[in-house]
Amino acid sequence: MSTATATPRSTENPQRKPDLRHRLAERGVDARLLLLLPGLILVLVLFVYPFLYGLGLSFQPTDGGGPLENYRRFFSDSFQRDTIGTTLWLALPAALFNVLASVPIAYRLRGRFRGKRLLTTVLVIPITLGTVLTAEGLLNFAGPAGWLNRALAAVGLIDDPLRLVNNYWGVFFSLVISGFPFAFLLVLSYLSGIDPSLERAAASLGAGRWDRFRLITFPLLVPGLATTFCLTFVLAFSVFPSAILVGDPTGSTRVISIAAYQAAYEQYDYPLASTIAIVMGFIELAVIGLVLAGRSRFYTGTTGGKGA
Repeated sequence: MSTATATPRSTENPQRKPDLRHRLAERGVDARLLLLLPGLILVLVLFVYPFLYGLGLSFQPTDGGGPLENYRRFFSDSFQRDTIGTTLWLALPAALFNVLASVPIAYRLRGRFRGKRLLTTVLVIPITLGTVLTAEGLLNFAGPAGWLNRALAAVGLIDDPLRLVNNYWGVFFSLVISGFPFAFLLVLSYLSGIDPSLERAAASLGAGRWDRFRLITFPLLVPGLATTFCLTFVLAFSVFPSAILVGDPTGSTRVISIAAYQAAYEQYDYPLASTIAIVMGFIELAVIGLVLAGRSRFYTGTTGGKGA
């Protein structure tokens, strides 16, 4: 008698593919990303839409012509075109000075000592002043009848007042006063993020203070300095009130923002004003791109922060 052996039928279900929700979760896309939605809407409403609207308006010249007529008008007119060089001549030195001046001060203040909080507060107080109050202070201090000129004349050092306002130097000083606190706070935060054990290790191997800064701290600080320069440059490049209040808005400090204002609110040529604003934006992007490209060539790697 033969016994038949039955082959057991497999009861396992075929492997199912993960649904869409699981596939998105594997790529880091989940419901928590909805928290970004309010910020994304804010960026679209306040930044992207105005930029696209202004860009489109710049291609619609008021007096007719091709879509690039406003750009041709701006770059063919030396009175308008020269505002680019004037603004760069103010913004680049002011941003560079603010960054370079903040490095040694922030480097000293990153340690602990008595009076650190008070000194830090004094250095960042200009943030609270505002552009108009800063300009008024400069006029009272460095103007022709200001405290500085009166003091120098009283001791016989000068016969005629020094011209420190209503010219290039007035705007430059204003940009330094208003921009230095931002640069200082940023550099101080970057320096505080560098692990101090790196310098202690170098010191234990015989490296001096200058060598530790030059070979360890400064290379790690370069990415932060580049970012700080970009932010302070953008702040200085958009200078407007200072160029009028303590500058020479019809001459040596006629910056590109003044040209945009005059086109919009004196000539009522909004397409031309939009064109000038777009030119401003592209110049800022070009400078930022060059700085970031130089940063990547100078140093690549981690920032050396604590716990990195």
